[in-house]
Amino acid sequence: MDSQDDVRWMGLALQQAANVPNLPFGAVIVQDGEVIATGFNRAATDPTMHGEIDVIQRAAKHPNVNWSRCTLYTTAEPCPMCQGAILWAGISRVVYGTSIRTLQRLGWRQIDILSSEMVSRTPNAKCEIAGAVCESECDAMFNAAR
Repeated sequence: MDSQDDVRWMGLALQQAANVPNLPFGAVIVQDGEVIATGFNRAATDPTMHGEIDVIQRAAKHPNVNWSRCTLYTTAEPCPMCQGAILWAGISRVVYGTSIRTLQRLGWRQIDILSSEMVSRTPNAKCEIAGAVCESECDAMFNAAR
């Protein structure tokens, strides 16, 4: 996909994040140019239900999901738990807005392991990581939530 598609789908992730303004982690999974699932942070009721986990669980219900043809868009760089789930699912590409480093600077509690490190330390992982897509819009949402 080109950057215009990345911006388009990240816009949808931002819309999902707006469902929980105080935890603006929104996510979308796209397969072959089609949205197969959307999700957002539901950690208020389940601490493991980050936006990426929510969207992966929803995508798993799609009758024709092929994880290797999926891109996951998320408003923030996936934490180690979420990146681990992405790798176990076999999602081939992750696109995020705000980085873990930026979240830390803004005062968000984050585990200090980047998505790229998770991928590099996972044998046979085939997951491209692309960051800073719609970064200013995502950063603004996280800044406003603090």
